Amino acid sequence: MPEPTVAPSQGTRLRFGGANLLRTLAVLAVLYSHISYYLIDDLGTGWWVIDVVYETLVDGVKLNQHLSFLGVAVFMMLTGLLLTASVARTAPSRFLVNRIGRLLPALWIAVALAILLVTLGINGMFSGQDGITYGQSALSFVLGGFFLTPEVAVLGVTWTLVVQITFYLYSVATRPLLRRAPIAVPILGAVLCIGVLLYNVYIPQPYSVPMLTKVAATLPAVFLGQIIYMAWTSMASWRWLVVAALAQAEVVLIATDIRAYWAGDRYLWTIAVVAAAVLVLARYDGPIAHWSVVRWTGTRSYAIYLLHTLILYRAYDLAVGALGKTGAVIVFLAVTAVASELLYKLVEVPAGRWIGSLASRVGNPKPSVRGKSEVADAA
Repeated sequence: MPEPTVAPSQGTRLRFGGANLLRTLAVLAVLYSHISYYLIDDLGTGWWVIDVVYETLVDGVKLNQHLSFLGVAVFMMLTGLLLTASVARTAPSRFLVNRIGRLLPALWIAVALAILLVTLGINGMFSGQDGITYGQSALSFVLGGFFLTPEVAVLGVTWTLVVQITFYLYSVATRPLLRRAPIAVPILGAVLCIGVLLYNVYIPQPYSVPMLTKVAATLPAVFLGQIIYMAWTSMASWRWLVVAALAQAEVVLIATDIRAYWAGDRYLWTIAVVAAAVLVLARYDGPIAHWSVVRWTGTRSYAIYLLHTLILYRAYDLAVGALGKTGAVIVFLAVTAVASELLYKLVEVPAGRWIGSLASRVGNPKPSVRGKSEVADAA
């Protein structure tokens, strides 16, 4: 069993000056990924930017085709990195109200918009259905459509919120362990992920839960962010940190072998590249981290993530004939930027203030895990 943490100096705090820079890179990767999927897989065309990215990052760095999972892995790793101390020092009820509550208002607006666009025939579903029923619509507001058989996805990108909320609930459940033997938390998490993956492989199909396979295959990225935080705060010896990291690698290898991933077999390498980027950039506080475009993109990253697939396909189709491929992509980016600004200013900011006020009245803040704490929140 891992040894109890050795308390670092009281009052020492970690600063993650590069968090917005990492969020910006993640947003760019996600936007590129969906543009590439659409142009290559759906339309059977190409684009000069895709050619450059393929030559440098896919063929050169050996990342997944379409840079699949790259942006998601950055967001997930940031979640583990930035929230580990928060869950340890905050009352569980307060933590859950604050974290889940901040996700919901913008999510509900985006889901409602997605349902409206499907109902009007402007957009299609992100799963195989032609439309969406009232019951499926209601479930979509609580991410329940992903657990139906067959899956019902009116806004496909929100599956990652299932992963984040799972991590929040797991973190609260293992909070006593986090405070006594922190490194046991990601190790136990890896064991549970392997159990879920094997369960869905060997259990008869009517009793399997396919969405949980996707969750279990993605959580290693979150746990690696947690492990990085523990390394920087000396919450465990390097030997146990290596064991925890290898446990996450084993989950990814098993997930790759059973075809739990959806875009090739380079996921372990992709996650390793993301971990290296987080190690280099998370605490970077240089000029680039303070550029206005980086600060704007980082703070609007959640809104951009929620809205971009609702805009991409129709905006591109309407603009490509007159403006060409590059012009159509620019139109898509401009419309997404305006919509994201509105969602951020009119929904995220006021709702965040209200949720923060509500959370401050729920439970009481607890001392840190006798150590350092973060000063930034996850995207």
